[in-house]
Amino acid sequence: QVQLVESGGGLVQAGGSLRLSCSPSGRTSSMYSVGWFRQAPGKERVLLARITYSTGFTYYTDSAKGRFTISRDNAKNTVYLDMNNLKPEDTAVYYCAARATAISPWEYGQGTQVTVSS
Repeated sequence: QVQLVESGGGLVQAGGSLRLSCSPSGRTSSMYSVGWFRQAPGKERVLLARITYSTGFTYYTDSAKGRFTISRDNAKNTVYLDMNNLKPEDTAVYYCAARATAISPWEYGQGTQVTVSS
């Protein structure tokens, strides 16, 4: 099992930027990919981006393309989500998640709140 701790959320004005960090611990050698999700009030949790841990291959959904960047620092065992030009509709709880294979269920962290004011 992998434990995930997110950090970096907070309050930011529209147009601003934030960097979220995810620090996996536990059975990290079993991680196939790490992803960032978000859940806005009253909405379902959705995938934003994922990165294959061994190769660095990245995938973005339409919600994240162009403004968000997922990356990893293997030396620090940390995965980042850089978010630019934030909009009020980006307000949500952001979750880091990991899975052991391409078809395994995602294991989620506790989430970090991002609030974008207009």
